[in-house]
Amino acid sequence: MSICLTLPAARAGAAEQIVVGHAIDLSGPNGSIGRDYVAGITTYFDSINVKGGINGKKIVYTVRDDHGVAAESARLAGTLIQQDRANYLLGAIGAESTQAILAAPAFADSRHVLFAPLTDAFPAPRGRVIFWRPSMERECQFILAYFDKLGLKKIGIVLQDTPHNQKIYQLVSEEVRKRGMTLVGTARVSANIEADAKQLSASGAKVVLMIADTIGASQFLKAFRKHDASTFVAGTSLINLATLSEIAGARATEWTVFSQVVPNPGSTASRLQSEHIDMMKKFRDEPVSAITLEGFAVAKTLVKVIQMEAAGRGGLQTMAASRTPIDIGGMTILSADRKSTMSEFVDIALFKRDGRLMY
Repeated sequence: MSICLTLPAARAGAAEQIVVGHAIDLSGPNGSIGRDYVAGITTYFDSINVKGGINGKKIVYTVRDDHGVAAESARLAGTLIQQDRANYLLGAIGAESTQAILAAPAFADSRHVLFAPLTDAFPAPRGRVIFWRPSMERECQFILAYFDKLGLKKIGIVLQDTPHNQKIYQLVSEEVRKRGMTLVGTARVSANIEADAKQLSASGAKVVLMIADTIGASQFLKAFRKHDASTFVAGTSLINLATLSEIAGARATEWTVFSQVVPNPGSTASRLQSEHIDMMKKFRDEPVSAITLEGFAVAKTLVKVIQMEAAGRGGLQTMAASRTPIDIGGMTILSADRKSTMSEFVDIALFKRDGRLMY
């Protein structure tokens, strides 16, 4: 059974509304990430609808829970296209669900472009997916640059073996070499994780970079902290921090840092950040997070696309191909040198024992 959430504008006639469909995990392994992402998106759409919508058309945001199951993502994407008549489709969490949607007959037979899935960028057929967030390679490069500036040159890597992660591992290894840093050890997420973690703790690594999903990262961190309580361990932005803390334990998360693909959600340094805080207070009864801000920024980007399309200047693919910089309130996306993602913004934050990030 799927959960369907819609904004109040759903009663409007089809000609008077813009339907944005979204199949995403709301109750499965990445449910907390999905719920935050949806909250940020909903908040921005709410802020547009209370002003009368886009050229008088209200946005109907229809969300269905795929429970983190790729086959369900594909099935629900078909439902959103064929039954809900979605004008735009937002993406799911993870490469497996994203690829399942792209392969679904209903999607393949449509003219839809899947927008802003929460996953690392990968080559997609005929531009049928547009990635909003920067690549994992970009996040890892930023992490290495950050610690390089601090003079921490000895790097350990935790690798969860998948073809995609192997590619990232090779790119990161090359980046370590280019920077004059040293790769002192590699631990693999496997049945031998306890032994590998112990060996990596003795390697002299000053920073350990995790190329792994949430469960793999959690298993490593739990094992590693038995031997090393203070070495920096770094991960990328899609590691579910609530799950990490639950599995590894709050004490194990001390001295862990994570790249983030949006600026500090608790700051008012830019118009985007201020709008996000103000609108979340107005429309939601929940705290802000990096993921709610990412959803808010994605929704703001999509609204700009819809406005461009209404003005006869093309849609998602046209905007992505044009590489024209767009300011969404102090955060610029789509600069001319980007190849596969709209944004390359990366920051870094320390994960505190109370479950919050400190930028």
